[in-house]
Amino acid sequence: MLKRIFDIVFSFIGFLVTLPLMILMAILIKKEDGGTVFYRGVRVGKFGKPFRMFKFRTMVVNADKIGGPSTSGDDPRLLKIGKFLRKYKLDELPQLINVLKGDMSFVGPRPEVQHYVNMFTEEEKVILSVPPGITDWASLWNSDEGTLLAGSPDPEKTYMEEIRPEKIRLQLKYVKENNFWTDLKILFETIKVIVK
Repeated sequence: MLKRIFDIVFSFIGFLVTLPLMILMAILIKKEDGGTVFYRGVRVGKFGKPFRMFKFRTMVVNADKIGGPSTSGDDPRLLKIGKFLRKYKLDELPQLINVLKGDMSFVGPRPEVQHYVNMFTEEEKVILSVPPGITDWASLWNSDEGTLLAGSPDPEKTYMEEIRPEKIRLQLKYVKENNFWTDLKILFETIKVIVK
Protein backbone atom coordinates (compact mmCIF):
# COMPACT_ATOMS: atom_id res chain seq x y z
CA MET A 1 0.00 0.00 0.00
CA LEU A 2 2.84 2.38 0.95
CA LYS A 3 4.61 1.57 -2.33
CA ARG A 4 1.48 2.35 -4.38
CA ILE A 5 0.87 5.66 -2.57
CA PHE A 6 4.51 6.61 -3.17
CA ASP A 7 4.18 5.69 -6.88
CA ILE A 8 0.99 7.73 -7.36
CA VAL A 9 2.25 10.85 -5.58
CA PHE A 10 5.73 10.96 -7.11
CA SER A 11 4.73 9.90 -10.63
CA PHE A 12 2.17 12.73 -10.66
CA ILE A 13 4.73 15.25 -9.38
CA GLY A 14 7.38 13.91 -11.78
CA PHE A 15 4.99 14.16 -14.72
CA LEU A 16 4.12 17.79 -13.94
CA VAL A 17 7.77 18.79 -13.40
CA THR A 18 9.03 17.13 -16.59
CA LEU A 19 6.05 18.05 -18.81
CA PRO A 20 7.78 21.05 -20.51
CA LEU A 21 10.83 18.87 -21.29
CA MET A 22 8.59 16.09 -22.61
CA ILE A 23 6.75 18.53 -24.88
CA LEU A 24 10.10 19.70 -26.30
CA MET A 25 11.21 16.09 -26.91
CA ALA A 26 7.89 15.30 -28.60
CA ILE A 27 8.37 18.27 -30.98
CA LEU A 28 11.94 17.15 -31.83
CA ILE A 29 10.85 13.57 -32.56
CA LYS A 30 7.97 14.75 -34.74
CA LYS A 31 10.24 17.19 -36.56
CA GLU A 32 12.84 14.54 -37.39
CA ASP A 33 10.67 12.07 -39.26
CA GLY A 34 7.02 13.03 -38.81
CA GLY A 35 6.05 9.71 -37.21
CA THR A 36 4.34 9.09 -33.91
CA VAL A 37 5.87 10.54 -30.76
CA PHE A 38 5.36 7.54 -28.50
CA TYR A 39 6.40 3.93 -28.79
CA ARG A 40 3.76 1.85 -26.99
CA GLY A 41 5.27 -1.62 -27.00
CA VAL A 42 3.45 -4.52 -25.37
CA ARG A 43 5.20 -5.75 -22.23
CA VAL A 44 4.34 -8.40 -19.67
CA GLY A 45 3.32 -7.06 -16.26
CA LYS A 46 2.46 -8.49 -12.86
CA PHE A 47 0.96 -11.99 -12.96
CA GLY A 48 1.71 -12.14 -16.70
CA LYS A 49 -0.84 -9.47 -17.64
CA PRO A 50 0.17 -7.65 -20.84
CA PHE A 51 0.16 -3.84 -20.97
CA ARG A 52 1.40 -1.10 -23.28
CA MET A 53 4.52 0.63 -21.99
CA PHE A 54 4.97 4.27 -22.95
CA LYS A 55 8.36 5.44 -24.20
CA PHE A 56 9.41 8.21 -26.52
CA ARG A 57 9.98 6.69 -29.94
CA THR A 58 13.73 6.58 -30.58
CA MET A 59 13.75 4.50 -33.76
CA VAL A 60 12.40 4.76 -37.28
CA VAL A 61 8.76 3.88 -37.91
CA ASN A 62 8.23 0.08 -38.08
CA ALA A 63 11.68 -0.61 -36.58
CA ASP A 64 10.35 -3.85 -35.07
CA LYS A 65 9.69 -5.17 -38.59
CA ILE A 66 13.20 -4.25 -39.77
CA GLY A 67 15.28 -5.81 -36.98
CA GLY A 68 15.27 -7.81 -33.76
CA PRO A 69 14.19 -6.85 -30.20
CA SER A 70 17.72 -6.07 -28.95
CA THR A 71 19.01 -2.60 -29.83
CA SER A 72 22.68 -1.62 -29.85
CA GLY A 73 23.92 1.96 -29.49
CA ASP A 74 24.99 1.95 -33.15
CA ASP A 75 21.76 0.44 -34.49
CA PRO A 76 20.99 2.08 -37.89
CA ARG A 77 17.27 2.14 -36.97
CA LEU A 78 17.90 4.81 -34.30
CA LEU A 79 16.82 8.40 -34.97
CA LYS A 80 19.38 11.16 -34.31
CA ILE A 81 17.23 12.50 -31.46
CA GLY A 82 16.70 8.88 -30.41
CA LYS A 83 20.40 8.36 -29.71
CA PHE A 84 20.39 11.42 -27.47
CA LEU A 85 17.21 10.37 -25.64
CA ARG A 86 18.55 6.86 -25.02
CA LYS A 87 21.95 8.09 -23.85
CA TYR A 88 20.37 10.18 -21.09
CA LYS A 89 17.43 7.79 -20.47
CA LEU A 90 14.98 10.56 -21.43
CA ASP A 91 13.02 8.13 -23.59
CA GLU A 92 11.87 6.49 -20.34
CA LEU A 93 10.09 9.59 -18.96
CA PRO A 94 6.64 8.69 -20.38
CA GLN A 95 6.71 5.59 -18.18
CA LEU A 96 5.57 7.93 -15.41
CA ILE A 97 2.16 7.48 -17.08
CA ASN A 98 2.44 3.70 -16.60
CA VAL A 99 3.39 4.19 -12.94
CA LEU A 100 0.45 6.54 -12.39
CA LYS A 101 -1.91 4.04 -14.06
CA GLY A 102 -0.58 1.17 -11.93
CA ASP A 103 0.89 -0.89 -14.81
CA MET A 104 4.35 -0.27 -13.38
CA SER A 105 6.10 0.93 -10.25
CA PHE A 106 9.15 3.16 -9.88
CA VAL A 107 11.13 0.12 -8.71
CA GLY A 108 10.74 -3.44 -9.94
CA PRO A 109 12.12 -5.82 -12.57
CA ARG A 110 12.13 -4.20 -16.00
CA PRO A 111 9.13 -5.45 -17.98
CA GLU A 112 9.96 -7.82 -20.81
CA VAL A 113 8.37 -8.67 -24.13
CA GLN A 114 6.43 -11.95 -24.25
CA HIS A 115 9.26 -13.59 -26.25
CA TYR A 116 11.65 -13.39 -23.28
CA VAL A 117 8.99 -14.17 -20.67
CA ASN A 118 8.25 -17.40 -22.55
CA MET A 119 11.84 -18.44 -21.79
CA PHE A 120 11.37 -18.15 -18.00
CA THR A 121 12.00 -21.32 -16.03
CA GLU A 122 9.52 -22.22 -13.27
CA GLU A 123 11.87 -20.57 -10.75
CA GLU A 124 12.16 -17.40 -12.85
CA LYS A 125 8.37 -16.98 -13.18
CA VAL A 126 8.40 -15.53 -9.62
CA ILE A 127 9.67 -12.31 -11.29
CA LEU A 128 6.07 -11.80 -12.46
CA SER A 129 4.80 -11.81 -8.85
CA VAL A 130 5.78 -8.14 -8.38
CA PRO A 131 4.94 -5.06 -10.48
CA PRO A 132 7.53 -4.28 -13.16
CA GLY A 133 9.46 -1.06 -12.66
CA ILE A 134 11.41 1.75 -14.25
CA THR A 135 14.57 0.74 -12.38
CA ASP A 136 15.95 -2.19 -10.40
CA TRP A 137 19.26 -3.86 -9.47
CA ALA A 138 19.70 -5.04 -13.07
CA SER A 139 19.22 -1.49 -14.42
CA LEU A 140 21.95 -0.29 -12.07
CA TRP A 141 24.29 -3.12 -13.05
CA ASN A 142 23.82 -2.45 -16.76
CA SER A 143 22.67 1.12 -17.14
CA ASP A 144 23.66 1.34 -20.82
CA GLU A 145 22.77 -1.89 -22.59
CA GLY A 146 23.03 -0.25 -26.01
CA THR A 147 26.74 0.49 -25.56
CA LEU A 148 27.46 -3.11 -24.56
CA LEU A 149 25.63 -4.36 -27.66
CA ALA A 150 27.24 -1.78 -29.98
CA GLY A 151 29.55 -3.36 -32.52
CA SER A 152 28.23 -6.86 -31.86
CA PRO A 153 27.70 -8.83 -35.07
CA ASP A 154 24.69 -10.46 -33.40
CA PRO A 155 23.16 -8.19 -30.68
CA GLU A 156 20.48 -10.78 -29.85
CA LYS A 157 23.08 -13.50 -29.20
CA THR A 158 25.18 -11.11 -27.11
CA TYR A 159 22.09 -10.17 -25.08
CA MET A 160 21.16 -13.81 -24.46
CA GLU A 161 24.67 -14.90 -23.49
CA GLU A 162 26.14 -11.87 -21.70
CA ILE A 163 23.25 -9.76 -20.36
CA ARG A 164 20.16 -11.87 -19.78
CA PRO A 165 21.62 -14.41 -17.27
CA GLU A 166 22.87 -11.67 -14.90
CA LYS A 167 19.72 -9.61 -15.42
CA ILE A 168 17.57 -12.58 -14.38
CA ARG A 169 19.79 -13.24 -11.34
CA LEU A 170 19.43 -9.64 -10.17
CA GLN A 171 15.68 -9.61 -10.79
CA LEU A 172 15.32 -12.75 -8.65
CA LYS A 173 17.42 -11.05 -5.95
CA TYR A 174 15.02 -8.08 -6.03
CA VAL A 175 11.94 -10.29 -5.65
CA LYS A 176 13.53 -12.12 -2.72
CA GLU A 177 14.47 -8.86 -0.93
CA ASN A 178 11.36 -6.93 -2.02
CA ASN A 179 10.41 -4.24 0.50
CA PHE A 180 9.87 -0.46 0.53
CA TRP A 181 13.32 0.29 2.00
CA THR A 182 15.03 -1.71 -0.75
CA ASP A 183 13.02 0.34 -3.26
CA LEU A 184 14.24 3.59 -1.70
CA LYS A 185 17.85 2.35 -1.79
CA ILE A 186 17.53 1.44 -5.50
CA LEU A 187 15.92 4.81 -6.28
CA PHE A 188 18.74 6.63 -4.48
CA GLU A 189 21.39 4.61 -6.37
CA THR A 190 19.56 5.28 -9.66
CA ILE A 191 19.56 9.03 -9.03
CA LYS A 192 23.34 8.84 -8.34
CA VAL A 193 23.90 7.07 -11.67
CA ILE A 194 21.78 9.63 -13.56
CA VAL A 195 23.61 12.57 -11.95
CA LYS A 196 27.01 11.03 -12.82
